[in-house]
Amino acid sequence: MTHYCLPTHQTTRTRATTMITTRFGDLLVVGILAIAMSFGGYSTVSGVERPNVVLVMTDDQGYGDVGVHGNDKIRTPNLDRFSEQGVTFTRFYCSPVCAPTRASLMTGRYYYRTGVVHTSRGGAKMQADEVTLAEMLSSAGYSTGLFGKWHLGDNYPMRPIDQGFDEVLRHSSGGIGQTPDKPNSYFDPLLWHNGCSFKAQGYCTDVFTDAAIEFIKTNRDGPFFVYLSTNTPHTPLEIADEYVERYRKMGLSETTARVYGMCENIDDNFGRLLATLDTLGLRDNTLIVFLTDNGPQQKRYTANLKGRKSWVYEGGIRVPCFVQWPGRFSGGRVVDRIAAHIDLLPTIVEACGVVLPKNVRIDGVSQLPRLSGTDTKLDDKRLLFFQCHRGLRPQRYHNAAVVSQRFKLVMHPGTFGDEQLAVAGVGAGAGAGAELYDIARDPNEDRPLVNAKRQKQLVAAYNEWFDDVRTTRDFVPGRIIVGSDEENPLRLCRYQDGTYRGDGFSHGWAVEVVRDGNYKLHVDQGDVKQPVPGRIHVRWLERENSIATKDGQAVFKLGKGTGTLDIWFQADGETRKRIGLNTTEGNVKLQF
Repeated sequence: MTHYCLPTHQTTRTRATTMITTRFGDLLVVGILAIAMSFGGYSTVSGVERPNVVLVMTDDQGYGDVGVHGNDKIRTPNLDRFSEQGVTFTRFYCSPVCAPTRASLMTGRYYYRTGVVHTSRGGAKMQADEVTLAEMLSSAGYSTGLFGKWHLGDNYPMRPIDQGFDEVLRHSSGGIGQTPDKPNSYFDPLLWHNGCSFKAQGYCTDVFTDAAIEFIKTNRDGPFFVYLSTNTPHTPLEIADEYVERYRKMGLSETTARVYGMCENIDDNFGRLLATLDTLGLRDNTLIVFLTDNGPQQKRYTANLKGRKSWVYEGGIRVPCFVQWPGRFSGGRVVDRIAAHIDLLPTIVEACGVVLPKNVRIDGVSQLPRLSGTDTKLDDKRLLFFQCHRGLRPQRYHNAAVVSQRFKLVMHPGTFGDEQLAVAGVGAGAGAGAELYDIARDPNEDRPLVNAKRQKQLVAAYNEWFDDVRTTRDFVPGRIIVGSDEENPLRLCRYQDGTYRGDGFSHGWAVEVVRDGNYKLHVDQGDVKQPVPGRIHVRWLERENSIATKDGQAVFKLGKGTGTLDIWFQADGETRKRIGLNTTEGNVKLQF
């Protein structure tokens, strides 16, 4: 890949995580993979030929958005063939929304342990001391590259260049066109290459795939780890008409036509990626995983699964997952056992012969025995847990689900957008916010069961899980470091990373200031032709100061400390303004 700027220095961080083995009654819930670490990095198993790893994840592409899952409208020949010739998980689960899935994918842990609690408003900042898949593989000698969406923190020390990736080409925030990079487009987007911004040429998914292909060519002597994480088919639904027209002619809605066109473009790029591996002779020794992050955002074909993105019904959390490693295991097989995003890290590190340090606790279980066909036994005791809502404080039972091989308990579904539950509990019977399904026989979740004993067992298991993940960090997101040479200037996005409460105001950013001194501040005033005179206010360490400004800029002194840094502009003669969600107004740039 052409370097538009040099990689940012990556700081070595101390890990303080402890390993705990957890059992909830007689239901085995957490799988632990913990082995010794060698001095100076992660040790590897001798005699193991280490594969390259290509991990592809798309954004808002649901279970039904591939032809192989019964969709006779969409055109995804490369993915269909890849599934048919590989191993297909028919019950693979992710979180109901994107950032939580990404946190679990990168750590092998439930996202509530990592500091990620939802997708924006301060809730999508992964704690910096989490050990990522990229860090594990990089320490074991892999070249690591991320291309596309990160969504676990745009500031130091949470950026992908701080979290184990050698090469990074990404967009900011949760998607192109969202803050903090508005205005932006899927065509010729403004992107970040390592630590610097630049204007790309072309359609975003094509650009990210081009970069991944160049990275593979550069590192063909391996081993390498490619994480291609597209922001498509997430909104805005921008795609060339040549991809949309065939679906319009089918009489599909414009929204569905555009989504399917974006999925077809993904399929084309996935085909290019596979062709590159074939041409370079790397396909046999490359572990390739394709999955999506959650269910579809809009109403469309779901293979009869109930619900969609943000819901904990099957349509929101069951996703496509196809795997190939031609040199290691045969294809044309289906795995019908439950598995999830937390399982991919232990699967990949086992495949790569990497052994984990004793102080790293993960929740996932390696699926390599099932992929290789050596483990076909049932695991009826395993439980998976899913939960998420719009708010920084997860609440017990709020939009949550417990999934076993046969049964599924859904609690207060459809409440993702509510900051607090109106009714907080669940009963042991069929009602009171809980729905029990025999998911093996009723995958569409049409026929709730009345089974008080089973429901009571699953509620009890959920309560122990919730208490356990809460004790890890008490759901506290990561903090942005202010005053570090690693990021100067520092850009603070109000909507994505600011702390919101029910009053409609952003109450600042959770930060640690590591450098005493003067900082030049600039507060974005949004879509104004000329800056408005007023005052910039700074609240830090329980003190508030303000300085008059005519251009939205001022110089303030900040002292070292940890807390909430609140910075805002207030026009003369006006009160503090409530600012709309997806806008750059209120964003702050700091420089020392």
